[in-house]
Amino acid sequence: MKHPLHQFHFCPKCGSKNFNENNLKSKKCADCGFTYYFNSSAAVVAVIENEKDEVLVARRAKDPAKGTYDLPGGFTDMYETAEEAVVREVREETGLLITSPKYLFSIPNIYVYSGFEVHTMDLFFQCSVLNFSGMYPMDDVSELFFIDKKQLNPADFGLVSIRKGIEIIVEEAKKVF
Repeated sequence: MKHPLHQFHFCPKCGSKNFNENNLKSKKCADCGFTYYFNSSAAVVAVIENEKDEVLVARRAKDPAKGTYDLPGGFTDMYETAEEAVVREVREETGLLITSPKYLFSIPNIYVYSGFEVHTMDLFFQCSVLNFSGMYPMDDVSELFFIDKKQLNPADFGLVSIRKGIEIIVEEAKKVF
């Protein structure tokens, strides 16, 4: 796999073509001296369970992985905390208001969007919902439904990081039972 810096051919500061590899993590412009370090984008994932120990699952309405299962979530906006982002993303995709998001774990991911490899750090949160009555699929979600935690199949989830997250959730559920 190529390093993600291969996607950048021009200096983002001055536009020069004289933008070359500086080291494994950066490129440097020979004209203006700007050094660009490529870092992961932050993304959030909500693990929402109901009182029956079922997990809220979304069906993706858009590519990448259109039609596959997903968990609610998305990218953090600038100046937004991860906790604020997970509240916003869940609201945008489901209409639900979550309370007390609790960090669980993180998984690095490559999210290909419009042919561009976006390297992300996906932060998983356990989220509580007081009332599911207003739940409705919105934004890039075509359907919302619950699946018993013990019945979750990682292969049904289209994004690699979500699949890995589901594997962790399933393993944790086995420890409890």
